[in-house]
Amino acid sequence: MAEVSCLLFAPPRPPVTLRPGEEVVLGRSADCQLPVSGSQASRRHAAVCWKGAVVLVTDLESTNGTRVNGEPVTEPRVLTPGDRIEIGESVVTFCRVESATATPPGDLAQTLVVDRSAEASGPPEVLRGDLREIPVFAVLQMLEMGAKTGALHVDGEASACRLWMQDGRIVHAETEKSEGMEAALAVAQVRAGRFDFTPGVAPASPSMSAGVVEVILEASRLLDEASEGE
Repeated sequence: MAEVSCLLFAPPRPPVTLRPGEEVVLGRSADCQLPVSGSQASRRHAAVCWKGAVVLVTDLESTNGTRVNGEPVTEPRVLTPGDRIEIGESVVTFCRVESATATPPGDLAQTLVVDRSAEASGPPEVLRGDLREIPVFAVLQMLEMGAKTGALHVDGEASACRLWMQDGRIVHAETEKSEGMEAALAVAQVRAGRFDFTPGVAPASPSMSAGVVEVILEASRLLDEASEGE
C-alpha cells in the first residue's frame, strides 16, 4: 500500500513535511516551523496539523486573518491537495503525495505518485500526478531534494513541454517554440494539466545548468508581471 506524505510548499524555502502529532506554525517569528515574511503576517499566524485522517489549518487569532483559496479561515478547516494558504501576500501550498515504498515521511526522494503498471514492459518507475494537486514548483522542489535525474513531461492546457534534470539540477527544457532557460521558465509557469517524470532519461544535448529555486523565482516574477498587465 502506498504511504501518504503531506507537505507545505513556500518557495524559495524547502518544503516542510507534516508529521502526525506535530504542529507546523506559520508566522513572522523565526521560531515558527515555516516562517512567513510580510508586514501582514503575525508572529504566530496560523497552524497546520494532522487530526485523525485529515490535515487542518487553524488561524491563531492573527491580526489580518488567514485565507484558504481566498476564503477566510474562521474555524479549523480541512485542507485538500492543492489548497493555497494565504497570509497577506504570502502563499503556502498544501500537497498530499504518495510513495510506493515505505519511506519515512521526511524522505522526499520517493514522494511523488508512482505508477508501476508498466513495470514488466517499460521503465520501473513513472512518477505522475495532477498539477492542480501538486503544482510544478512543488514537483521540481521534490525532484531537487531527491537529487533526481530524468525527464519531466508536462501536459498543460495549452501545450506540452519537457524538462530534464541531472542530480536535482535543471539541464535542459523544450517547448514547441523554445528551449533552454526560456523553455524551463515556460514549464515552471504551467498551472493546470498533468505531469509525469521518468527517471534515468538524459537529454540529447544539455543546454543549461540551473537550480530549481532560481527558475521558480524567475517564473513567479514573470507571472506577477503578466498579472499586473492584465
